[in-house]
Order: sequence, then C-alpha cells, then structure tokens
Amino acid sequence: MSVLSRLASSQNRRDEAPNQELARDLAAQKDKAGIREVAENLWNKDKNIQADCIKVLYEVGYVDPALIAGFAEDFIKLLKSKNNRLVWGGMTALAAVAKTNADVVFKNLDAVKKAKEMGSVITVDNAISTLAFTAAKDKNYNQAIFPYLLKHLSTCRLKEVPQHSERTMPAVNAGNKNEFIKVLEKRMEDLNGGGLARVKKVIKQAANFT
Repeated sequence: MSVLSRLASSQNRRDEAPNQELARDLAAQKDKAGIREVAENLWNKDKNIQADCIKVLYEVGYVDPALIAGFAEDFIKLLKSKNNRLVWGGMTALAAVAKTNADVVFKNLDAVKKAKEMGSVITVDNAISTLAFTAAKDKNYNQAIFPYLLKHLSTCRLKEVPQHSERTMPAVNAGNKNEFIKVLEKRMEDLNGGGLARVKKVIKQAANFT
C-alpha cells in the first residue's frame, strides 16, 4: 500500500497529526522505500500532497537526519519554489541534513543564502540553523560561513537576536567565540526582559568553550 494514503490530505484532514505519525513510523522502521516515495512526491501536481510530503520528510529528519540526507538536492531545488510552504519546508529539512552531510549544503551555499535573504521568517530561522550546522562540521566551512552569521546577528531585527544567537551556537568554537560574544554584547545594549536573559545565557555558554 502506498504511504501517500496516510498523508493528511489523503484523509481529508487539515491538521498535521497524520503526517507526524507517518514520519515517526518511517523513521522508526528506517523505511527507505517509503521515504523515497514521499520524496518523489515533492513534485506531485497536487500542492497539498507536496506540502504534506515536505512536512513528513523534515519530521523524519528531526529523528534521523541520515534518512533524508540523500534528498538534499531536492530540498535545494525547493528553495527556488514560488510556494513559500515548500521553501521553508525545504530549508527546515536542510537544517537536519547539515548535521550529517554538510558537504552538500556547503556546495549550495549561495542558494541557501539567497533563500534566506528573500525568505519568510521561518525560512530565515532555519537558514541560520542550516548554516551553523554546516559551519560546525569543517574548519574551512566555518571560516567561510561564520563571518556571514556574525553579520546577520549584528544587523537582524532586535527581536530575532535571542533565537538566532541560539541557532548560531553550533558554529561557535574556542577560536571564534570572542567575536561572537562581542557582537552579542553590542546587541544586548538594546535588549531587555526575556530576550536579554536568553542572550546572556548564550554568552555564558560561548565563554566556556575551550
């Protein structure tokens, strides 16, 4: 039986529960054939099926990034979609892929940056994670990506600083922590309340890197 019958849209459901349940089962069983069928239907003519399929894939990625790493090129293609749901879904999937296959993300760095510059809030959030996980995997990648992340943190909207500093953390190491802390201390001058507390916590964690 096709796994597509378990998608939310196939069951006339408007909630995400069927997609999340399918993703959990595919990941638990390491069902590569089922995952491949879902990936192939990212290009289905039905937009609802496309949206369900990207949801299933990034949910699988949350559990086991290696199971979706082989479809990284598909996720890169989605970044150019006119359908915003597919763009941010693709970026969410890439954030998982970067944990296990940073090479493919680095090879497509320009596409990731472009999608971030033009994307919705969710696309930007997940682009920061994608870039940070990629930078964490290789010294050369870090040298290429980290200045870009710092520039983003120094210029992004104030309300994004706490979350984006947290998302940048995987890329922070003993060699670059001082630059990172310096940027955050500058942004802290305009923060207060919960946001300030979160950034202080990030700085404390970064300062401990040896």
